[in-house]
Amino acid sequence: MIKVIITGGSGLLGQYLNLAASGKYDILTNYNSNPGNCLRFNFANTDLRDEDRFNILFADFKPNIVIHSAAITNPIPKPDQNPKLYYDVNVKAAKNLAGLCEKFNSKLIYISTDLVYAGYRGSMLKEDAKLIPVSLYADTKLMGEVKIQGTLENYIILRTSLLYGFGLNHSRCHFHNMFEDLKNKKPVKLFIDQFRTPISIKEAARIIIELLQTEIKTEIINLGGMERNSRYELGEILCNEAGFDNTLLEKISMSDVPQLPKVEDVSLNTDKLQSFGIKPRSIKENIHELIKGN
Repeated sequence: MIKVIITGGSGLLGQYLNLAASGKYDILTNYNSNPGNCLRFNFANTDLRDEDRFNILFADFKPNIVIHSAAITNPIPKPDQNPKLYYDVNVKAAKNLAGLCEKFNSKLIYISTDLVYAGYRGSMLKEDAKLIPVSLYADTKLMGEVKIQGTLENYIILRTSLLYGFGLNHSRCHFHNMFEDLKNKKPVKLFIDQFRTPISIKEAARIIIELLQTEIKTEIINLGGMERNSRYELGEILCNEAGFDNTLLEKISMSDVPQLPKVEDVSLNTDKLQSFGIKPRSIKENIHELIKGN
């Protein structure tokens, strides 16, 4: 059976990757602090920055594929998060993993972000669009991309759009909080002037696992949904599908959050993804499934 290491296994996306990959692959899922659902699978509890320990993990497990989903993702750093931490986790650890993949002949799937693109150069951006990250998170993710490309050839870089859905265990996302607030009849403030192509967490995990079955390599691929939406429009779709009161939705601008790095439009063109026979479902379909299973 093909062996797969998943980093960030207890994260928002990582826990769904664990579920999607288990049964199809022999997985080793790694977490650092919160275990999430990792304890249900073959797991390791290792800090990404511990290069010696990861060398041992690779030597013992001998992975065919590594899905690197771990990262410091906050666009606005928390008080205990400094630039060095972002660099060590998002750049240095990515380079180390790429080196280990080269050494052990493993394929690397690197989860990057749509936020590496310039947010003012139009919409439905292709993979060759201008790259101007404006946050520390996006800047270090792009640096990670560069380190990987300079280290090995057997990689896929997935520039992933806004994830929506329900977090598992301790993990949460904006959509999850919005759902609960609307369910409890609380108002929700949503941006009307930032546009992305949201994709459900579950579907993103499914697509990533589908890509493991391909021979694709040395590719950068946009991973997003089919529709360009603001967070406010996403809230409207949720209200329509769940029967929530849409008067609880409050329109705000990014300028209302002064410390937020401003990214107006990083909606993604997914023609390349679809050329590999993978077509994301609509937001309406995914939200309907989410509500039905909740």
